[in-house]
Order: sequence, then structure tokens, then C-alpha cells
Amino acid sequence: MTTAEKDISHRADVATRLLDSSDQLSYDPVREVDWDSPVDPLHHGASPEWSTLYGTSYWDEMTEEQRAALTRQEAASVASTGIWFEMILQQMVIRDFYAKDPTDPAFQWALTEIADECRHSIMFARGAEKLGAPAYRPPQYVVEGGRVFKTLARGEAAYAAILVAEEVLDVMQRDWMRDERIAPFARTINNIHVVEEARHMRFAREETRERLQGAGAARRQFNALVVAFAGYFIVTSMWNGKVYENAGLDPKRAKREARRNQNHRALLRSSCAGLMEFLDSAGLLTAPAKAIYRAAHVL
Repeated sequence: MTTAEKDISHRADVATRLLDSSDQLSYDPVREVDWDSPVDPLHHGASPEWSTLYGTSYWDEMTEEQRAALTRQEAASVASTGIWFEMILQQMVIRDFYAKDPTDPAFQWALTEIADECRHSIMFARGAEKLGAPAYRPPQYVVEGGRVFKTLARGEAAYAAILVAEEVLDVMQRDWMRDERIAPFARTINNIHVVEEARHMRFAREETRERLQGAGAARRQFNALVVAFAGYFIVTSMWNGKVYENAGLDPKRAKREARRNQNHRALLRSSCAGLMEFLDSAGLLTAPAKAIYRAAHVL
């Protein structure tokens, strides 16, 4: 068996295992999430330690009810950013598998992942609404940049960017799904997403490695920058500045203290350690890319 044939066989085996896992362990958010339960004003939307104000003097002055209100808005903001990028993800994957062999397990897995992402986006939207949040969106220039990215991104650039978005969200949601301070329905949403995204991340890693086989230094350098810029805009869009006003706080003071919050930056860096290790092993953590990740406080 040639190297190419081995690669095709390995890819099919991975996709088949992912399809089997999806068949055995998938959820229907409509039935699994308790959408009818009232939200306790003391219930958080995210673990308080993940708040952009946790550890600041403003946080120390806030009542527990104010803290909970803030984390509910922040969780909804993160979910809204997730919806935005999941729509980009779906379009990139559909384009990648357009007119390919439908009998290939990888083709069938790609459609399964798209179906998962559709359910996740609806789940996030309903969850944000239940948390009492408006529709948070990235800045318009980021939205337009995403429009260009989803149209042009190919191969490892697309799949590595997908992995960046999924990995960052996965780490924080693993904390949130176990935290009993968080509203029960929100913990269920986080648990569903963590379980199903584990398969998506495995596929993204495999596709990134496969597409990089035989790639030259110039191609790796270029795509390392593309992925880093995508990661920067994803991460910096997660916590919308409007959450403070919507939580009843002084937005100017809150933004000022959030920008200086070393606790939040340290949490982001530690949570992205595994992601950075993978990008480094794939040759996508170049010196210029590192500078961009540092600007986003994930390295």
C-alpha cells in the first residue's frame, strides 16, 4: 500500500469512528435542555472566574446578583460569537466537500458535523434568549472580514481556524458544564456542546495535518498568519463591550478595568496551551503568528 493509499485509509477509518460515535452519543437540545424552567437571578451564565471583571476592584464592589447578571450576559455574548463562527464553519466545510464522493465516510462525517453545528447554533440562540440577552454580534469590520475568510479560506487554513474557535470555546465550557453556580439549563447546553465538539475537533486536527503534508515553508508561513488573524478576531469578539451596560453596570469603568484584567488574560493563556502546542507541532506557530496570539492574550 502506497503512502497516499494509507492516508486515504486512515482518513476513512477516522471518519467511520466519528460517525459511529455520533450515532451512539448525540443529543437533541429541544428535548434535553429544560427550556421552561425560570432563571434564578442568582444563577450565573458562566463560571464567575471566567468573567472579564473577575479579580478587579469593580468585581469586589458588585453584589452577587450583579455578578450573576454580568456572567449571564457574557455567556450569551460568547454563544453569539459561537453562532457567527459556526455559520462560517458550515460554509467552509460544505464548499470543501462540494461534488466529492458521497460514499466516502469523510463526506458523510462532514454532513454530520454540519447537522450538529446547525443544532448547536439554534441551541445557543435559544440559550442566549433565555439568559435575557440581546443579539450580540462582532464588530461590523469583523463580520465583513469573516465574509471574506469563509469565501477564500482553503485546506489547512480553514480547518486550523475551525480548530482554534472550537478549542477556545471547549476549554471554558468544560468548566461551565460542571459549575453548580450556573443555571442548570446552561450547564446542559455546555455539556452537549463539549461532547459533540470533541468529534469536530478530532476531525479538524486530522484535516489540518493531512492538508499540510508536503507543504513548503512559504505556504506554512502564510497560513500560520491567516489562522492567527482568524483566531485573534474570534477571541477578541467573544466578550462584547455592550454586556456591561446590559448587566446594569457603568460601561466606561467596566471596559477600563476589563482591559487591565490580568486574571482573565492568564486564564485565556492557560486554557489555550494545548491548542498552541498543536499549532506548533503542525508548523503553524511561527514568530509572526505568536505575536498575533500574544495580542489576543492566548499565548
